Amino acid sequence: MVVFRGLERLKRKQMSADFTGELAYSGKVPVKRTPSLGVLIAISTVSPVAINIYLPSLAGMVTAFDTTAAQIQLTMSLFLVAVAVAQLIVGPLSDRYGRRPVVIAGMALFVAGSALCLMAPDVETLIFARMVQAVGGCTGLVLGRAIVRDLYERDRAAGMIGYVTMGMTVGPMAAPALGGLLDSEFGWRGGFYMMLVMGGAVLMAAIVNLHETNHQRSATGGLGGLLRNYRTLAKEKLFWAYALTAMFTSSVYFSYLGGAPFIAADVLGMGAAEMGLYFMFVAAGYIIGNGISGRITERVGVVRMILAGSLAPSLAVFFVGLAIYVDWLHPLTLFLPMFFVGLGNGICLPSAISGAVSARPELAGAAAGLSGSMQVGFGALTSALVAWAVSETMWPGSVWPMVAVMLFCVLATAACVAAVLRLENQAVA
Repeated sequence: MVVFRGLERLKRKQMSADFTGELAYSGKVPVKRTPSLGVLIAISTVSPVAINIYLPSLAGMVTAFDTTAAQIQLTMSLFLVAVAVAQLIVGPLSDRYGRRPVVIAGMALFVAGSALCLMAPDVETLIFARMVQAVGGCTGLVLGRAIVRDLYERDRAAGMIGYVTMGMTVGPMAAPALGGLLDSEFGWRGGFYMMLVMGGAVLMAAIVNLHETNHQRSATGGLGGLLRNYRTLAKEKLFWAYALTAMFTSSVYFSYLGGAPFIAADVLGMGAAEMGLYFMFVAAGYIIGNGISGRITERVGVVRMILAGSLAPSLAVFFVGLAIYVDWLHPLTLFLPMFFVGLGNGICLPSAISGAVSARPELAGAAAGLSGSMQVGFGALTSALVAWAVSETMWPGSVWPMVAVMLFCVLATAACVAAVLRLENQAVA
């Protein structure tokens, strides 16, 4: 209740500022300030960087906290759980109170969580602090998409989401290397120092430049309002078709992420540094796909982009399966086909997300939160399932469980794309 009252006060101040801003005229046209693309990329990048930057320090943290690898791993897995759950709340809160106050509150929470990580005396405190980080950082991840939808119509929004996600891919790509350098100089706290500095800089940028974009806020508040928003959204078949498309196609990548490290290390004998370089194939494909989305989606339309993007991961599954069948498992046959997974996700996801948040524009925050939670939650499930299958069961080191789960996600994506096509045709008819 304290949080809701605080956000209510922030909302009243923001509405006053919006009204004042709308009184500023250039001729007879009201002036509404919009946030820069750079700020949208920055707030969206905080959470992905926080996931990746401390990975080189995990082994050192086991020693520093005198604990087990399983306990330290909770700082990652519970971070993802917190992101998935928090997205369900953050989106609807922004529909009620506005994007700006929720993002600013979230970035402040991220800074507080980073500071608490640095001061953590034991692993339990560190796990809690990481969950605080996750809740704060996910506000930018979710609301960056909702803000884009506030500013642009659906096809244009898909292109802009492509640019935002392309920009936010660069940070996670560089984060492990930067984290390794910081660890060598400052120990395990090095990455968290960087998170603290980055969080503070993004918070200041949000305060200065993140102008409010949600000028049609819902009138309901509190837990009842959140539930009503989700009940309304749950009735939208088109939302579910787009959101499930995004969930299944991104889970092709998560499935691969769950199995590839074990297979590369245990079967191919690859070291961490070599493995990291090969993972660049996926990132390169994703960046190229996002760039294509940003340039042509407005001209081509989201449905055609989703259709084209959903086909690319099937090529990866085919080539990896063929390499296993002919007994030619090599780093290139394991990693190079994943370029198509990254490419397909980069083309498909911006349009699928834009379609989901456009199903009910007045509930864009709730839609962004629910679709994002579905992506992270199901992705974590498929990743854990594949990791368990290739490392603990009767198929240790086998690539087939990974290929099987990836194939399931490809087929499920195809079914969801078919639903999108049918519902869009019905809407036009």
